[in-house]
Amino acid sequence: MENKQEQAKNKAIQQEILAGRKFSLAEAIGREGGDFLKGESPVPKFVQAITEINTFIALNLQDSSGALQVILQTWVKGDERGVSQNLDSPLQGLKQLLDKILSNSELFYELVRQVDFKWGQMYDERPYFQSPGEKPHPNDEYSHELVEEKLKNLLSKI
Repeated sequence: MENKQEQAKNKAIQQEILAGRKFSLAEAIGREGGDFLKGESPVPKFVQAITEINTFIALNLQDSSGALQVILQTWVKGDERGVSQNLDSPLQGLKQLLDKILSNSELFYELVRQVDFKWGQMYDERPYFQSPGEKPHPNDEYSHELVEEKLKNLLSKI
């Protein structure tokens, strides 16, 4: 009973508010569409998943220079298929991407190359590119071994 009385009261208040206004199509659409997203986030699930993964990377990847973080987050954004398949558990999508990178040497070396390049851009320095099977430069912060260790450490935190 109270519910009907409250509804009538709310409707009367709404009519009073609208009484002095001129009609506009935008306002009519806004009133009708007001309940359209009720209970749902206006942010698409895909964007929410990318944000969750990238936040996890930012909080859990040990990367003092930040180049690996930037490139890995870029790769996550580019992995639309992997992320889309794991919208309800985004970190599972990150796990799959890391497994793929660590199990495919060509993919892994390309990631490290991009990280080295990004490091050079960020610090306006000449990057140290390590070829597969070669020893890294003593000042190379992103040698194959160190990047692999950082990725495995991140993977263990998932």
